[in-house]
Amino acid sequence: MATFAYTIRDATGVVREGTSEAENEAAVARRLQEQGYTVVKIRQGKAATAKPKSQGVGFGKVRLVDLSMFCRQFSTMVDAGVSLVRCLNVLSEQTQSPKLRRIIRNIEEEVQGGQTLSKAMSKYPSVFNNLFIGLVKAGEIGGALEDALQRLSSFLEKDMELKRKVKGAMTYPVIVLVIALTIVIGLVTFILPQFMKMFLDLGVTEMPAMTQMLMDFSHFLTTKWPIAILIVVGCYFAFKMFTRTRIGSRLFDRFKIRAPVFGALNHKVAIARFSRTLSTLLVSGVPILQALETVAGTVSNEIIADAVLEARARIREGDRIGEPLRKSKLFPPMVVHMIGIGEESGALDHMLTKIAEFYEQEVDAQLQSLTAAIEPLMIVLLGGVVGFIVIAMFLPLIGLISHLAGGDNSK
Repeated sequence: MATFAYTIRDATGVVREGTSEAENEAAVARRLQEQGYTVVKIRQGKAATAKPKSQGVGFGKVRLVDLSMFCRQFSTMVDAGVSLVRCLNVLSEQTQSPKLRRIIRNIEEEVQGGQTLSKAMSKYPSVFNNLFIGLVKAGEIGGALEDALQRLSSFLEKDMELKRKVKGAMTYPVIVLVIALTIVIGLVTFILPQFMKMFLDLGVTEMPAMTQMLMDFSHFLTTKWPIAILIVVGCYFAFKMFTRTRIGSRLFDRFKIRAPVFGALNHKVAIARFSRTLSTLLVSGVPILQALETVAGTVSNEIIADAVLEARARIREGDRIGEPLRKSKLFPPMVVHMIGIGEESGALDHMLTKIAEFYEQEVDAQLQSLTAAIEPLMIVLLGGVVGFIVIAMFLPLIGLISHLAGGDNSK
């Protein structure tokens, strides 16, 4: 096939350019006319081999809310009978995300050239993950793209709501922690040196252990603050690099689901995400083996992903899904039993939806109780730290007053 560069005019009169592969110019013209465009010019040559516009789509991140809106609007237009190319053209103008706008325009060019929508989307894995591609592909094959996009939009909205709840619950503790660190650094770097200078002027040379420890810490922050910043930044990047390795990533994922207090919360979030994702894929007609492979890539925890892949391998050998999940000891008995019942009754997707709803409610309840418990704990912690600093600053003064009082009594 040869590559042709074309110039077309859409129904609104806007002139657009692009490239397409076909056997001859007539095939390109026929394809564009079927899509509702008026062909202005078609040519073959250097212009057709120019670097496509899909090179580079910019930096940044596409938000879930933008993707959800994209799917919802896309589904509505496809259900109304609007062509894919026309849908993508309208969506590229409506989206608020500059990066997503450029990606949609690149996908539009790919679709105009005869590429399938799922194949064109798969070139942008940072925006469209395996779940997205799998659902779109299933919709294309089954002739129900609008239903697949509708389910995908609902899934993204549920996922976005769950993340919003977790972030909202963590906002208060983070704010308190930042305030506490600011107060501590302010006391140690500005207030404490003034007290130390006063003690030296009064002739106090020997400090209590608490005060001496605080003085050393204050001296380090005030005189060697670049080293302190380097230590903090170095630890942060060392941790990020470690979690990017296979061993580090697995250790951190295992810690996230076994950590005190927050481990149970992370585990429930992972179970809810697993159930919701698998249910969405199955109800869209994706085969169970392909669905489990997609879920393993989107569950965001390698330990649980390994259990899912093990279940997939066992299913391929003829086993049921519930038994390998039970042996992994990562899925609660209730989840395993409900999956087994759903598998036996032929309503696995419905049962998974029920599991997802149950665990989303569990996450919501645990977040509320956790927030209620964290508030007094953070206040006590902040009061303890500030109290330690105040006591350490006043201990030398108390010792000096006691010494002076003893000297006066001896006289």
